[in-house]
Amino acid sequence: MDLFPTTDETLDTFLNGKLQILQKKKGYRFSLDAILLSQFVRIRKNERVIDLGTGCGILPLLLSYGTKAHSFVGIEIQKGLAECARKNVVLNHLDGRISILRQDFRKLKGTFPPSSFDVVLSNPPYRSYRSGRINPSVEKAVARHEIKGTLEDLIAVASYLLPTKGRCYLIFPALRTADLFVALREGKLEPKRLQFVHPRIEEEAKFILTESVKTSGVELKIMNPLILHESDSGETLTFDQEDKTL
Repeated sequence: MDLFPTTDETLDTFLNGKLQILQKKKGYRFSLDAILLSQFVRIRKNERVIDLGTGCGILPLLLSYGTKAHSFVGIEIQKGLAECARKNVVLNHLDGRISILRQDFRKLKGTFPPSSFDVVLSNPPYRSYRSGRINPSVEKAVARHEIKGTLEDLIAVASYLLPTKGRCYLIFPALRTADLFVALREGKLEPKRLQFVHPRIEEEAKFILTESVKTSGVELKIMNPLILHESDSGETLTFDQEDKTL
């Protein structure tokens, strides 16, 4: 496996140079929402974690340095992204902790028995299939729109993979909070922690971060909002939900 970046790839470093990430210059690239989710999740020692729609593997890669999880599995349906994720795992010498599977997450019931993981993570597509402009790049379109599975599909699979008291962590647009909560309850995943993410304190929330627990009691903690920029910073901040960036 050639780990050197090609002419159509970038190589970026994170965590003070501890982590290297290869990505395509064109096509889907991870953005701020993946970083926000990685900082929100809580993973305990020796837990088994699965990331549904792992992209270049960014969430397992980041969390492998900040947690004592037993192992991570990244599921990615797109060939190019799955290959990129595998390269990143090897590049960072994490093949003993992270496995990447190129597969449709809707078919995981034929791959793993029920209750196989302690934690499910996902930064899923934000737009329903028929809403908004579909990007001409297939890779970007699949990452942004529910082309390869709906929110309800994702929650159903997460519930299958988790045991009682297993945890699911998601980031989703605040505009679809109601859709998310309905899907979670239908999948027997009860929201336990919620945090809204605002570009600035005077601006409306753009993201919602959620921790849900399978077959748990009804009790929701609403955390203090996460404000990304100070109002007097002088910076110009734009939010493009199509690009999933702030």
